[in-house]
Amino acid sequence: MSFEISLSGKTAIVTGSNSGIGLGIAWELARAGADIVINSFSDTAEDHALAKEIAQETGVTARYIQADMSKPDDCRALITKAGNCDILVNNAGIQHVAGIPDFPVEKWDAIIAINLSSAFHTTAVALPMMRAAGWGRVINIASAHGLTASPYKSAYIAAKHGIVGLTKTTALETAKEPITANAICPGYVLTPIVEKQIPDTMKEYDMTREEVIENVMLTRQPSKEFATVEQMGGTATFLCSDAAAQITGTTISVDGGWTAL
Repeated sequence: MSFEISLSGKTAIVTGSNSGIGLGIAWELARAGADIVINSFSDTAEDHALAKEIAQETGVTARYIQADMSKPDDCRALITKAGNCDILVNNAGIQHVAGIPDFPVEKWDAIIAINLSSAFHTTAVALPMMRAAGWGRVINIASAHGLTASPYKSAYIAAKHGIVGLTKTTALETAKEPITANAICPGYVLTPIVEKQIPDTMKEYDMTREEVIENVMLTRQPSKEFATVEQMGGTATFLCSDAAAQITGTTISVDGGWTAL
């Protein structure tokens, strides 16, 4: 048996997807034929233009739906407004760095809400839709920090470990159904946000671009290469394929060997 990936007739909702990893995943799912719902907390002409661009270039239906992933009602309404959900990619996330005694409570609460609780709320509404359709894929974007830890990132690491646990529970609750749940664990990915950090880091450490990438940013990534948003999208698309129908409740690391250490 050969496997071809066609997601024609499926609707994919990707949270936090007006840039970076989420947008890369939305593009790759669209290229595979899925209709797309992209999302963020903003509601600008540029946000809606992104959806229009995806639709024009791939031929699928693409919409932008505003929803604040820090708010449970918004999370649930996103899925309801979409109308159906065959593929749910929980990607929305934020970060803050500080030691535990100095970590602002409001930052902790926001990170847990956006990086972890939002995935619970969207999944709770999406699963009945998947069950009604007789097929579904839940893909949670965790992190290498969902499997290991670093200092000064307590909320992010707690949330990403939680996402891995939520993924396993979702998989067990759907194990006898044609629904899977898996987590992708990226290492450092070359997103626009990361790209913008490089010049400032070069100045701070008086290093070349290459030195910053290898010795600062990718110090824990043995490949010494960034992963790409297209690779994240390709991994998500594979998880939606028939070849991945028995892959559920697990993590897939796309981290250049980070978690092999």
